[in-house]
Amino acid sequence: MPGITREEVAHLARLARLELKPEELEHFAGQLDDIIGAVARVSEVADQDVPPTSHPLPLTNVMRPDEIRPSLTPEQALSCAPAQEQQRFKVPQILGEE
Repeated sequence: MPGITREEVAHLARLARLELKPEELEHFAGQLDDIIGAVARVSEVADQDVPPTSHPLPLTNVMRPDEIRPSLTPEQALSCAPAQEQQRFKVPQILGEE
């Protein structure tokens, strides 16, 4: 498999909107080539009978089931709010939208 070229690294940098110096292109080309080689080695080991996984150990959901509990009413929750509107906290506008 041919190594990754400086031009390919420059193309990836443009796509990622990164400004790289010429010496960085060489450096990253070598690093990316090593990463691609490592992935290729792992791909050689993975066989058809090995399912793809996102984690090496089986995971189970450790969260409790949802259950309704007594809580504050909207009026109680908003009672100390400096500003409120339509049963919601009113906060200063930050994005310039209405």
